[in-house]
Amino acid sequence: MAGGSGTRLWPQSREQYPKQFLSLIDDKSLLQNTALRAARIPGALPPLVICGDQHRFIAAEQLRQIGIKDATILLEPAGRNTAPAAGVAAEFAKAKYGDDTLVFLMAADHAVKDIEAFVQTVVTASAAASLGRIVTFGIVPTRAETGYGYLKRGDVLANGAHQVAKFIEKPNLDTAEKFLSDGGYLWNGGLFLFRTATFLNELQQFEPEMAKLTAQAYAAGQHDLDFVRLDAKAFEQCRNDSIDYAVMEKTSLAALVPLDAGWDDVGSWEYLGTLPPTDEDGNVARGDVILEDAHNNLISAHSRLVSLIGVDNHVVVETDDAVMIAPRNRTQDVKKIVQKLKSSGRTEAQNHPRVYRPWGWYETIALAGRFQVKRIMVKPGEKP
Repeated sequence: MAGGSGTRLWPQSREQYPKQFLSLIDDKSLLQNTALRAARIPGALPPLVICGDQHRFIAAEQLRQIGIKDATILLEPAGRNTAPAAGVAAEFAKAKYGDDTLVFLMAADHAVKDIEAFVQTVVTASAAASLGRIVTFGIVPTRAETGYGYLKRGDVLANGAHQVAKFIEKPNLDTAEKFLSDGGYLWNGGLFLFRTATFLNELQQFEPEMAKLTAQAYAAGQHDLDFVRLDAKAFEQCRNDSIDYAVMEKTSLAALVPLDAGWDDVGSWEYLGTLPPTDEDGNVARGDVILEDAHNNLISAHSRLVSLIGVDNHVVVETDDAVMIAPRNRTQDVKKIVQKLKSSGRTEAQNHPRVYRPWGWYETIALAGRFQVKRIMVKPGEKP
């Protein structure tokens, strides 16, 4: 699932080029790392990427860059949360591979440190899914996190799975600390593994209207080479709902498999704080950065030198056209700046200076009342 705008990672993440397409952890984008991670699973079929129409060429190009040329990109006419996305993914798998196909539903903006442990956990979960369970993965917590929902681990089932005793909304800090010390509570990572027919049957039982509409959206979709454009009329009628609310909290087939692989959701700039410090003062600096008497800061410099003097516990993010500075405990409020940009009609919330196209990219380097100067890069063999 590669939709969403990633507003909490502004100014690097923009609506036209959101976080899942950014190289925030290493030299590959979050989408690329997700696709490569999935490819490591034994028996993995070519991936299905679900995204918006405006991102189709970015997704296709990024997959091509890492050698994945047989993916299918399914285009949503509007965002409708994870339950309809799971429905159309299951319809795709049923049509292309059959009822017994296992679908592993992942978001494209997650980070995983231990790939081997990740793959082994998915293999373990596959046994439970093959027997008709809808598996959700519970992330072994490493901190008292208030930004995630939680899963309470229940009784042991076969094949290394557990019952889901309870789904829990995002807690306050005191509750999160109790969950951490208890040990029986896991983060809800939004990862699901299920047999195609099993999920579609449960969706039909609990959300018959959504099941009908997602089936119609896929069946009436337009297939164009590697793209599948869902039928807008049917898909847009789907209720905006998560797979947890629509199916997982209602079904008797839910199973929980713990995942301890260094997983994290790259949801805000605080994610830099999970990376090793780059100096003895606890700072994490990326790009051209010079610090003096600065401690425990998170700095990302994209296009120029950034220097800090006497600054502690702040996040500083610099891009070609914007700079964001915030205390580390206020990174969740970046989305409020994005809202103000939108309400004032500014383009910095939507557009990067660099605009990507199937043939390459262009960026504006000078703009005034009666002229605009662009730098254009055209890939070999292509033309604008």
